[in-house]
Amino acid sequence: MLEVDKMLAKCGDCSRLQLLMLLLFCIINMLSSMHYYSQTIISFVPKYWCADDLTPTPAASSCQPADISWANRTCHNYNYELYMGYKSFTSELNWICDKAWQLTLGQSMFFVGSVLGTLLLGYLADIVGRLPILIVANLIAMLGNLLTIWGTNLTLFCVFRLISGFATDSNFLMMYILVMEYMRPSLRTVGLSICIGIFYCLGSMGAPWIAVLMGNWRGFLLATSLPFACVPLFYFVVPESVQWLISKQKYEQAVLCLKRVAQLNGRQVAESDYEQFIEECKFNQQRTKSAPNLIDLFKTPRLRRHTLILFFKSMVITLCYDAVSRNVQGLGISPFAMFSLSAATILPACLLLIALQDRIGRKAMASMSLLLSGIFISVTGFVLYTTTGANSHTTGLLVTLSVIGRFGVTVAYNSGAQYATELIPTCVRGQGVAAVHVMGYAFTFFSAFILYTRTFFAPMPEIILGLISLLGACLCLLLPETLHRVLPSSLEEGESFGKNENWYTFSFMEKRTQSVTTLASNNMKSLSNSTESSVYF
Repeated sequence: MLEVDKMLAKCGDCSRLQLLMLLLFCIINMLSSMHYYSQTIISFVPKYWCADDLTPTPAASSCQPADISWANRTCHNYNYELYMGYKSFTSELNWICDKAWQLTLGQSMFFVGSVLGTLLLGYLADIVGRLPILIVANLIAMLGNLLTIWGTNLTLFCVFRLISGFATDSNFLMMYILVMEYMRPSLRTVGLSICIGIFYCLGSMGAPWIAVLMGNWRGFLLATSLPFACVPLFYFVVPESVQWLISKQKYEQAVLCLKRVAQLNGRQVAESDYEQFIEECKFNQQRTKSAPNLIDLFKTPRLRRHTLILFFKSMVITLCYDAVSRNVQGLGISPFAMFSLSAATILPACLLLIALQDRIGRKAMASMSLLLSGIFISVTGFVLYTTTGANSHTTGLLVTLSVIGRFGVTVAYNSGAQYATELIPTCVRGQGVAAVHVMGYAFTFFSAFILYTRTFFAPMPEIILGLISLLGACLCLLLPETLHRVLPSSLEEGESFGKNENWYTFSFMEKRTQSVTTLASNNMKSLSNSTESSVYF
């Protein structure tokens, strides 16, 4: 809503309140990263072997007794070579070998919860507001992780991981929306990306070492869950979304929020400005016709094709992002060190996105990053297949390839989110992007099962993820470019958007024949869409 941006410019859109909200957003980034990756850290599988016989420690994990006389007997007890003394959920409950499927099922329930939670909490956010759902989602995250401490059987573990996953996405996204709406449009991408790049990265890199410090999975969950108790205090600092209040015709509350912003930023705004702002909002709402819905995206051929590709692309990117970030075992080094090395790519990925996305275009960024990721992940699988023994050379090569693959998929994940918001017409952008987002989370249900295939064939996860990444890169070529384009507002504009482009059309290859005036006009129209389009970046 352009009226809100104009009013915020008077109340202050780059001052004390915005700085404070960015600091709180940094806290949310650290909390949400540790919450998301708790799935991986509590599930580390150390080297194990049967404890029923007295044979020496084997070179690799084994489910069967090494003693020939025990060869046809089932092993009942196991010994573990713990990583840095850390006792995981897996090693405590012996969910390995013939019980490994239980851990896979429990992990998958986390993503079932994330789909249900994203849908329900997103719906409730449109009814009760962004700020209450921000607080509720983070408290659910804390509750789910704390309950998991007592989830030592399959049923309880699945239920508690579902509750924990219920908060995933909403515990981060609601704060993202609020910070974005109160910031100057020209600073949104840089400001939010820097916060995500630095603090999500720090939270991800620090999570495994918190586990080492605590010594066991229960201590880790306790240490990373209790800080969520500070989020309800955000209620006294963070204002509710003015855009949401206006959409619900709560004009008096919207003015109170704006006055609070002006007060915190030390601005003096005349009462007549607030009255004029409300009148403009009422006038625009009276002119607004009944909005189309998500189903309308599938009624015309080109929009239907673009929407389906966005759905599938989101599935591919989200699945690869989750599986690659959790695929830190079996590469020859400690999973704690591998996890931190892999997470270190988050900041460079965000910086690269800031530097290149507005230069080479969304299409090139998404397809090239997925192509890079697919190649390096596939090569990692090939090296695992051809390597017969661990040594410093193969370990270094595997780690390098895996880190580069994680870097590529992180770039693709971040760029793909913005690409979808710009491509879907404004009139259905909120519903469309939410559906794309949910489809991606739904597909992550399979990430634990893909990683489980390593028990049958060591390089199988890399082969599957590499092929999926390459397929996603190809699909991105079928979408039109959005950089330096007037973004579609109506369904009709969305149907004709990029109609004359080919699969090999890239923004950086085009000649800039537009005049300065034309570009400025296009940018102003794109700016009016930026409020909604940057929400899911």
